[in-house]
Amino acid sequence: MKKIIIVLVSLSCFCFSFMALAVNINTADADDIAKELKGVGPAKAEAIVNYREKNGAFKSLKELTKIKGIGASTVDKNRENIQLDVM
Repeated sequence: MKKIIIVLVSLSCFCFSFMALAVNINTADADDIAKELKGVGPAKAEAIVNYREKNGAFKSLKELTKIKGIGASTVDKNRENIQLDVM
């Protein structure tokens, strides 16, 4: 029984390591954006924050494609992990 529990805990940790968490691009800092979005490194994450500070909150996911280096494929890849809610 002890071995089964150890295996189940190990598997759950393994699975969670591949799951990205949702990130609110209207409130998150660049570090969190880079950590949670696939294909978005520190430079692109910083560009997201700079765009937001200059233009206000993102109103749609498509607006992200206005940022150099972020195309429709990056947005599609991360669609389920991006939140836009403004609190």
